Amino acid sequence: MSVGTDSLFQIYAAALGGMGPAGPSDLLRRAKFEAEGLDAADLADPSVLTARLSGAQAGEKLLTRFRLTLSGWDAESMAVWIGETAPNTETRRARIYELLKLDDDLIACFDSTIPLARNDSVVISEEFEPWYPRVMSEREPFYWKHYAEYLASEWDSESSVAALDLNTTRIVERLSDPERKDAYQAKGLVVGYVQSGKTANFTGVVAKAIDAGYRLVIILTGQTDLLRGQTQRRIDKELIGHENLMRGIDEDDLDAVQSVDYHGAPDRDEFVRHGALPSALGFSDVYRLTTKAGDYKSLAQGISSLDFERLDPDKPLNDPVNLHRIPTRIAIVKKNKSVLTKLVKDLKRITAKLEDIPALIIDDESDQASLNTTNPKKWEKDRKTRTAINGLISELLGKLPRGQYIGYTATPFANVFVDPSDAVDLFPKSFILSLDRPPGYMGAAQFHDLDVPPEDEVRTPANSNRLAYVREIEDEGVGDEMQQALDLFVLTGAIKLYREKAEKGRRFKHHTMLIHESVKQADHRELADDVREMWEGSGYWGASGRVRLEDLFHSDVAEVMEARHGEAEVPVEFDAIKPYVGTAVTKIEGSQNDPVLIVNGDKEAAKEEVDFDSRPVWRILVGGAKLSRGFTVEGLTVSYYRRVTKQADTLMQMGRWFGFRSGYKDLVRLYIDRGGPEAKFDLYEAFEAACLSEELFRDEIRKYAEVEKDGIPVFTPKDVPPLVSQHLGWLKPAATSKMYNAQLVERRSPGERLEPTGYPDDPAEIAQNTESIAPLFAAASNDGAFQLESGSQLPARHGLIDHSTLVEVLKRLSWRPEDHFTPDLVWLEGLKDDQIKDWAVLWPQHVGAGPKSTIEGFGTLSVFRRRRRKGRGGLFGAISDPKHRPVADQIAGVGDHDDALARELSKEHRGAVLIYPMVEAESNDEIDDELGVEDVIMALVFVAPLSTGSPDGTLVRFVARDETRPDDVIIDSPS
Repeated sequence: MSVGTDSLFQIYAAALGGMGPAGPSDLLRRAKFEAEGLDAADLADPSVLTARLSGAQAGEKLLTRFRLTLSGWDAESMAVWIGETAPNTETRRARIYELLKLDDDLIACFDSTIPLARNDSVVISEEFEPWYPRVMSEREPFYWKHYAEYLASEWDSESSVAALDLNTTRIVERLSDPERKDAYQAKGLVVGYVQSGKTANFTGVVAKAIDAGYRLVIILTGQTDLLRGQTQRRIDKELIGHENLMRGIDEDDLDAVQSVDYHGAPDRDEFVRHGALPSALGFSDVYRLTTKAGDYKSLAQGISSLDFERLDPDKPLNDPVNLHRIPTRIAIVKKNKSVLTKLVKDLKRITAKLEDIPALIIDDESDQASLNTTNPKKWEKDRKTRTAINGLISELLGKLPRGQYIGYTATPFANVFVDPSDAVDLFPKSFILSLDRPPGYMGAAQFHDLDVPPEDEVRTPANSNRLAYVREIEDEGVGDEMQQALDLFVLTGAIKLYREKAEKGRRFKHHTMLIHESVKQADHRELADDVREMWEGSGYWGASGRVRLEDLFHSDVAEVMEARHGEAEVPVEFDAIKPYVGTAVTKIEGSQNDPVLIVNGDKEAAKEEVDFDSRPVWRILVGGAKLSRGFTVEGLTVSYYRRVTKQADTLMQMGRWFGFRSGYKDLVRLYIDRGGPEAKFDLYEAFEAACLSEELFRDEIRKYAEVEKDGIPVFTPKDVPPLVSQHLGWLKPAATSKMYNAQLVERRSPGERLEPTGYPDDPAEIAQNTESIAPLFAAASNDGAFQLESGSQLPARHGLIDHSTLVEVLKRLSWRPEDHFTPDLVWLEGLKDDQIKDWAVLWPQHVGAGPKSTIEGFGTLSVFRRRRRKGRGGLFGAISDPKHRPVADQIAGVGDHDDALARELSKEHRGAVLIYPMVEAESNDEIDDELGVEDVIMALVFVAPLSTGSPDGTLVRFVARDETRPDDVIIDSPS
């Protein structure tokens, strides 16, 4: 008998379902029993299951059922069968296999197809009651199961769904038990990346919350109808599903069906289906309080649609007897004063006791509009003044004692400045969860080269993100770079069509280009007309256009494809894609013969709405604010960006080119204004600075999250000060109105690289620093060579210097800004003899052709080219060569590098300090053979041993900000 897909699924779904709360048991015995009932005994042979799972694609129904079941067992925390095993560990998975009684082949199959989900996200949290496993052991995860199955069919990786499962559980379990007798409010913050799948995360949280008993869900989107509508549609399609939308309407009743949202939509068949109206299956139906076209409106006579009827009037609404038999209400609303006022007003009118309603408020883009940005200096005495949206959200939470608040953002700088002592405000008192960067995601880091290139390494598109993906804009108007961007848009569209034919099952539904230069609607109209005029003169149907495309293919696209294509098909010659150029041009021009689509609030200028759900979109989008936050531009391949902003959070949110680019990462290009040598603002450099600040924030969160005592976290969110940095003088973390500032007074970096980058530019101060560092050069009196990880040699002068001498040297140095190194020096100066005794000084030397110069008083030195970032801050980029770092780590007793000389130098309580004599220069600039002491900046990089940490695990220390410096920023980052 051949393997029948439905029969095999039916057998094992029944076998898994029969295990129930008791947990895993003999899988094959149960499968044989189910197979006998189907008269398909041969399907219960373990080799059939092994073959099926081994050849399954992501999203295959049987694979998804096993993954959901295993991930639930992996995360179990209360069942008897788990024994002493901890959740999500190898020992737990081994225990599951033991109870399932799997043979070696099936174990190997499960390990390869359903690997243990790894959770690299980190959380700082209050202690919480572990209610979620108990509640969910009593009922089936109905909405979560269907949502996870939907994602598994859409996503390329089963492991991504497993990771989402882990992260959403970590969030939901920190909310209040909806059946809890006393009301409790949790407030949390989830930090993701721009365009990284935060909507998928909060949709999963909503699904699990409904399954657990939350019966009012309010999702606050951004401030535009465009974003609200996109969020509404995703929730309707992926979570609420077909049956809840139909609400019992007969599909054959054509007149009635016409009134149902999304009737006739091309993707209607892709909406989640639950099999029947959920209430008919014993689960909660979902009633929508908002629709595809309409934000929340006052309910008036329809107020009953928001009311909750109790099955047992003598028990509170959140008693299990009532809770799991009533529908859930969902409202998806934009953050608008009028809309939120209507919702608050209607909640006051319903007959149900608000204090009994388990409610969940999801605040997407929570750093926008939600926070109180009024000036505390202008408040009346003992009375806080609130902004409109902040006041209404606070009022919502005040009316709903069982209301839980979760803010979602990719730019959390403003959120962590909220006053934690303000009981009714939105400070995330319960938890801050920082999501890991998901696989396949292209974020800011993927468009920058954040490490210093080695002196002997030539940058190419293979090892340089900048060369692969970034193209500079130099023209003031619509010039050569715009023409090249349009050509690239056509060319990459043709390559996508080529790949659709060459790669079985591949489809690129959307292909878009984004032009963002201004927020002014008049500018959009003018720019759109200029682009249309350029398009018409591009000659894509004639020889001139084809020649440009072929030249661009060979000068740009081919090399990047070869280096970055991954598993995508690569056309070797332009002739292979030439047949697809005409089709691409036709698709881009569309039915209106217009390649440009304006996306803004000007309905006259916008000839049509952008709608990625109802039809394929192959267009050039010109817009501003509507495209700058939250809204996902599907299929985005070419971005042309010139808009300046002075806030890092606003800047990062405008990075619409961040996201998932499955099958075409090698085709993505960012055209961005560098400003030229005399410009104050370099947008590309600003994005890099914001990226570094973002990563530093996440690193600091990780430091706090990892500090535990007896297995209990030491820090809660209110113990964590604002962990926000600034890398450019002109680019602040957030708007001044969002920042409750703190002053950093001590920063510890035990076992981690400390790389100060704020060195003076005054020649006298540079000369003084150079002379002050002389004791370190004197200490490095030995010649030696270290073995690098690549197998090559690093020649270096080296020696030892005691800690007190090093501190005295550091106290004589000047920095820019003046307090750049102060928090680190406070730490180093306070170290005791039992923490640090001395330091190994390493002075790297170039191999071969690296620049060398004679410096008065120091002799001939290897010098290193480095450059400052533009802006008032004057900070350098990274200082150390990545190849040198493992040697310093080994000497300080951290890392896993193994070199004989470094091993000899490594001692207990010894750190390592690298000296880099730097010359301000670009990578190809010539360096003079002779330099003065004022020409060379002596940069230092430290790695201290782990013994230099504080006994209580404190890593940073803050005091209230200095009111005499009201315009200063928070922290000057070390790197």
